[in-house]
Amino acid sequence: MIHFDLSTKEFRRLLDLVYIGNWVLNSARGDDRIPDYDDVESLIFGGCLQEKGTDELYEIENGVVLPSVAFSEGGIHEAIMDYEDSVFFDILAEELARRDLELAPPEEDGYRELEARMDEYLEEFDENGVDNLFLDK
Repeated sequence: MIHFDLSTKEFRRLLDLVYIGNWVLNSARGDDRIPDYDDVESLIFGGCLQEKGTDELYEIENGVVLPSVAFSEGGIHEAIMDYEDSVFFDILAEELARRDLELAPPEEDGYRELEARMDEYLEEFDENGVDNLFLDK
């Protein structure tokens, strides 16, 4: 067993990291969740049982320690959404640039041109989000 001496602030950050990690790995899996990650999340959140001032961060359901509604609604999803937005726009910019340049998966040739085209799309997305995207059918 590994033991860490964490300050209350460090422990709180660890809870954030564990929650975000499990969210990334399991949130889109529906009934096909990876239980090992849920188990680790429960184990780490179980540390709240010994940590003063963390009562609002966990709840116990059927004997399992879980992040509380207060925790999950306390701003952590804004951090997840910021990440998702960033990844979404990066992927979208690359896919559109590859389409424009008719490029297959990453190649050495054309990378500078691809990067320049991606930068154009990213600048547009920074300024306007997806407001100027239209599908031509």
